[in-house]
Amino acid sequence: MAIDRCHRALNAEATELVGIYGKRDQDLKRLLSMERDDASNKRLTKVSIVGFGGLGKTTLARAVYEKIKGDFDCRPFVPVGQNPDMKKVLRDILIDLGTPHSDLAMLDANQLIKKLHEFLDNKRYLVIIDDIWHEELWEGINSAFSNRNTLGSRLIKSTTRIVSVSNSCCSSANDSIYQMKPLSTDDSRRLFHKRIFPDKSGCPNEFEQVSKDILKKCGGVPLAIITIASALASGQHVKPKREWDILLLSLGSGLTEDNSLEEMRRILSFSYYNLPPHLKTCLLYLCIYPEDSEIDRDGLIWKWVAEGFVRHGDQGTSLFLVGLNYFNQLINRSMIQPIYDPLGQVYASRVHDMVLDLICNLSHEAKFVNLLDGTGNHIMSSQSNIRRLSLQNKNEDHQAKPLTNIMSMSQVRSITIFPPAINIMPSLSRFEVLRVLDLSECNLGGNSSLQLNLKGVGHLIHLRYLSLAGTRIRELPAEIGNLQFLEVLELGSNYDLDEVPPTVLKLRRLIYLNVSINMVVSTPGMLQNLTSIEVLRGILVSLNIIAQELGNLARLRELQIRFRFASELASYEGFVKSLCNLHHIESLSISCNSEETSFELMDLLGERWVPPVHLREFASYMPSQLSALQGWIKKDPSHLSNLSVLFLDSVKEVQQLDVEIIGGLLSLRRLYIRSTHQTQRLLVIRADGFRCMVWFQLNCGSAAQIKFEPGALPRAEAVEFSLGVCMAKEDGNCGFDLGLQGNLFSLRQNVRVWMYCGGARVGEAKAAAAAVRHVLEAHPSHPRIYIGMIPDIAEDAHDDDLCEDEEN
Repeated sequence: MAIDRCHRALNAEATELVGIYGKRDQDLKRLLSMERDDASNKRLTKVSIVGFGGLGKTTLARAVYEKIKGDFDCRPFVPVGQNPDMKKVLRDILIDLGTPHSDLAMLDANQLIKKLHEFLDNKRYLVIIDDIWHEELWEGINSAFSNRNTLGSRLIKSTTRIVSVSNSCCSSANDSIYQMKPLSTDDSRRLFHKRIFPDKSGCPNEFEQVSKDILKKCGGVPLAIITIASALASGQHVKPKREWDILLLSLGSGLTEDNSLEEMRRILSFSYYNLPPHLKTCLLYLCIYPEDSEIDRDGLIWKWVAEGFVRHGDQGTSLFLVGLNYFNQLINRSMIQPIYDPLGQVYASRVHDMVLDLICNLSHEAKFVNLLDGTGNHIMSSQSNIRRLSLQNKNEDHQAKPLTNIMSMSQVRSITIFPPAINIMPSLSRFEVLRVLDLSECNLGGNSSLQLNLKGVGHLIHLRYLSLAGTRIRELPAEIGNLQFLEVLELGSNYDLDEVPPTVLKLRRLIYLNVSINMVVSTPGMLQNLTSIEVLRGILVSLNIIAQELGNLARLRELQIRFRFASELASYEGFVKSLCNLHHIESLSISCNSEETSFELMDLLGERWVPPVHLREFASYMPSQLSALQGWIKKDPSHLSNLSVLFLDSVKEVQQLDVEIIGGLLSLRRLYIRSTHQTQRLLVIRADGFRCMVWFQLNCGSAAQIKFEPGALPRAEAVEFSLGVCMAKEDGNCGFDLGLQGNLFSLRQNVRVWMYCGGARVGEAKAAAAAVRHVLEAHPSHPRIYIGMIPDIAEDAHDDDLCEDEEN
């Protein structure tokens, strides 16, 4: 099941109704003095948004943030939640401002406040502090922002439900409170009907009255409206009216300010109990994550698989794809909120704090997950019956009770540890039936005792899922080869890990393997063990026989491979032959760790490989010619019909015909091409191509100009391209007409121009940069502008005279 096509439109609709395009948006901007040009516009202005849960306070804050953030030098957006640690909030603000985490770990609150003062002293900043519950916390955070700032900075303290906390915001006449109100009757109906009846026919007569009665119970609260609407929209069909009537009776007295929390829980409970059993289990599992977490989609699904929550569908169907179906259903039912990447694809999710509160309570009652967060608010419900542990220790100043005092760990099946709770991690020897161990981003590198604990991992013979991503480990025990039931091994972002023991390749049940370094496979026959593998990232191949063995991994969906040397033709031929046997490939990335590479591999791919129709991503970091791509298209254009990402990092040259062929790929959303020996001087991006392109990057060095026709790239949100200064002057384009004026109206993120200054004087290069900036600043979307000046061999120029990356 895909994510409902109207779901993203519904989110946009909710955002609009909450206030981004309406009167609320203007009112809030007025309170922020954004529409006044007097002295008050220069002072630090603070606004507190207040209202009960589900009204859309965070939505409004984020919408206004997105609209005005371009006017500020720095703009952190930091969620807080119910049980915060002030030091963590201050650290999060500094990290969002670009301060390395390692520089902040040992600082106390006063030192962090001082550091914030120093950083923000001469900057115009916009800071959003999201979801504050405690007045004392606000007073501590507030002291980090000086009222002496006269650069027009803005501070929004949003989503507090407590008026006294909001009042603490108003320390001067320039500060104010914005009181959120429910949606109007008409806006409520519009949002409700858009989710259930997405076509233009609207609500049928038989549902009119029951719709009005349900909406009256929802009290104009967007979260309630969307959640109930999603429960009534069953796939492509609307549930029968008798189920609407049953729902209406279950909603109680309805939402008012006096009983909002209790009735909101009732509404959310209805949606929870309306889920099938397998989705209830998957949703409850999300309570292992802290409030406001960005939950990685793939990692979550692999955990579901390891826990046994995902059941086989059709024979041969990947369990991951079945789990993806579950994930999409939870989005469609509005139980989790999707997070989109720059290409518009869902890569993560977030749980609304009111939904999280519900599932945490349900989980506690069912003894499904035991949560230890260091605040004392959650305790072990049964020391002898613990199944799943989530260790969070949110309050870094509070020493949580060591888990060594807990009676028994013998029944624990799953443990997820979030920094800094790694300090209370028990010895792995205490776990007897552990299936899931997630230590992602916990620093194990500098702690010898934790490294010693990790050596016990080989005894966890029931383990299905092991994540050590970002743990800074330097060595992986060879005993990991004992884990014969292991399905997922995540080792990404461990750059101190020099090698992975070859015993990993003995794990016959591995479905997912990701290593941060390239794991050398040099022993023939080793890859043949991985008969269940679907995702293989970070493999380093040096022998022809190894390249041929890849062809036995029939279930492979994602492959990231690197050739150790400039391989002989036989190795490339073996690899291409193997690739022809991998009929399920969706994502392929190939590279070589030697600079002495040739065009042979890409040529062979163009001649002998026909990409499977479900190929979504293709990346090559090896020298190539676009003739390979032309070869695939000539064989059967439909085989690239689902290609959404194309990344070619060393193309010999790009011709106009190549641009037009690639522009005809109907699903392409991201393109990156870097040309090394360009000959064609002008490349035109025409209006009839790249109709779905979101992120466009074309770097042809100093030898070409790129021009955009009117109507080109109609959906592009980010654009990056190169410009040769001398080439433009020689061709008479001294005004640097790029075709961007009155064009590319979808730009939302940034425009980056790499200006190659070889052969140009310093004055000419700077004048060219100024001319390009003038053109870009006139764009109606006001994107962020980056101009990268590449000196190359500029005459009379020194590297110090030209900036490498100038940002506006």
